[in-house]
Amino acid sequence: MKQKIKLSSKLRYWFDKTMAAGTGALIGWLGIISLAIILAFGALIAITGIAQEGGENLNFAEAAWETLMRTLDAGTMGGDTGWIFRGVMLLVTLAGIFVVSTLIGVLSSGIESKLDQLRKGRSEVLEKDHTIIFNWSPSIFDVISELVIANESRRRPRIVVMSDKGKVEMEEEIAAKVPDLKNTKVICRHGDPTDLYDLAIVNPNASRSIVILSPEAADPDSSVVKTILALTQNPSRRDGKYRIAAEIRDPANAELAEIVGGGEAQLVLADDLISRIVVHSSRQPGLSAVYTELLDFDGSEIYTTEEPKLEGKSIAEAAMSYETSTVIGIVSIEGQVDLNPDKAHRIEKGERLILVAEDDDAITYKPFTGSIDRSLIRKAGEPRIAPERTLLLGWNRRAPMIASELSRFVAPGSVLTIVADTPDLQAKARHIALNGTNLTLDIREGDSSSRAELREIDPISYDHVLVLGYNEDLDPQPADTRTLVTLLHLRQIAESAGKHSSVVSEMIDIRNRELAEVSKADDFVVSNKLVSLMLAQAAENEYITRIFGCLLDEDGSELYLKPATDYVEAGVEVDFYTVTIAAMLQGQTAIGYRRRNGAGTWSVRINPSKSAKITFAEGEQVVVLSPN
Repeated sequence: MKQKIKLSSKLRYWFDKTMAAGTGALIGWLGIISLAIILAFGALIAITGIAQEGGENLNFAEAAWETLMRTLDAGTMGGDTGWIFRGVMLLVTLAGIFVVSTLIGVLSSGIESKLDQLRKGRSEVLEKDHTIIFNWSPSIFDVISELVIANESRRRPRIVVMSDKGKVEMEEEIAAKVPDLKNTKVICRHGDPTDLYDLAIVNPNASRSIVILSPEAADPDSSVVKTILALTQNPSRRDGKYRIAAEIRDPANAELAEIVGGGEAQLVLADDLISRIVVHSSRQPGLSAVYTELLDFDGSEIYTTEEPKLEGKSIAEAAMSYETSTVIGIVSIEGQVDLNPDKAHRIEKGERLILVAEDDDAITYKPFTGSIDRSLIRKAGEPRIAPERTLLLGWNRRAPMIASELSRFVAPGSVLTIVADTPDLQAKARHIALNGTNLTLDIREGDSSSRAELREIDPISYDHVLVLGYNEDLDPQPADTRTLVTLLHLRQIAESAGKHSSVVSEMIDIRNRELAEVSKADDFVVSNKLVSLMLAQAAENEYITRIFGCLLDEDGSELYLKPATDYVEAGVEVDFYTVTIAAMLQGQTAIGYRRRNGAGTWSVRINPSKSAKITFAEGEQVVVLSPN
């Protein structure tokens, strides 16, 4: 049997629903009631002619105003005269105390709630052509710093950060660690980048580029892949492609991330990148400075451009057609990257040149019209390939990748000795996958930061010494401190023996690099900094991960530091046009040089002006791209 619902129940249900609608509904109801009280009592006073003792009758407008004043301020009725007028105004004042005061309280609470919501960072971003950074990690400050430099030539640049941290907390940390934002404004929002609703807050459809950091979580790659998926498969996504730069730690997850990215995401394989640069730098101390120079925006970096004036001309002609830029390769019509290409290759329409330049505005076509004194050019002799002995001190998740990468380059009979006091070292070392049989492993458990144990190992007898941080067992600062202790012991052992040992160290925090330089190690690879630089570059250059993939691949042309005397006469003034020609004659591409400073340290110069004169001393080096 259908139950009949009373009108009073319906009205009560309707009232409950409106009240449950939140602060807005409460304000609406209280406002209506307050207005009704003011108008009702104003009408009563105007109709009945009730007035103060000895006063004139009030019209409706004046009566309503008097009523309003007493609802807002109870003290107003203190000056009233006449008991009838006082009684009416007392009722008005009591209504004001209970209703209007409640309205003011609700308004105050609503405003406070809105301010609290704004502090949480949940309002929608309406920026356009902005860069979005998802997730929070120690790398974020370097990424922002690099983007700030890249944005200096742009108008009203914006960076939007979204993570699970609070908005105020993010803003305070960024202000403390990136104090000079120049013309860039950073906007922070709280949310989950894998949630489609939260994703819409930062307006990705209008973004210029997107950076996805590896979060500080148990399974960071899963979060990164889900964020890429949420962007690329969002039903509300834009028609055009996104430019996504995503950090992946485990190379095993790269294939899935590439499938999900669908050609829109450049993947920065953090551990793979660091491992490769560590290996290259350990075999050629000073090389990490070259990689850093190419990756950061403060100096010369890598660009791609089409140059119609060079269509049909050779790579050799192109190399001599830029005075303040350096041609290092080409991007084919299909998007394939070729570094240090055959100098006879003719540039086709649609192919892009890969250049090193201070800025894209600095890439100026200027054919060489001078002459080269070929009597100053020298040719390198055949390199001597010999087995190498490498000592690796310390352990972290990148150690197996470093061993695997090293095995790609060394000659037969080479040995890698690993010394660390990490738990289950022997078991972990069994999972190292070497490439070929050129490298043999020698695994020893021991305290790599103990001077006594280091003396027993005899580090100066090795060709290369590599020091890794224990960042899996320790936080970054204690890990870097232990690395510093090891470096100081190595320095003391080398000085006692009166010999020099080639030492390269991985530092986690860039702030510790200057402190560690007292150890006089040959080179430092700052892992977090390199990943940050690569992510910032990938946000600006869609080819950068492919270019660096070729730079670090043993099958292509890699960066080398070679004696300047392999190319030109020492002690004689030459220009870089001459060095460029000398390198081309050996099938290489010269991109800069490494020279001694007056203080005995070294400095790297990438992309020097080709017309500038330079005199190389014995031992100084030229930075080249070479196939071997």
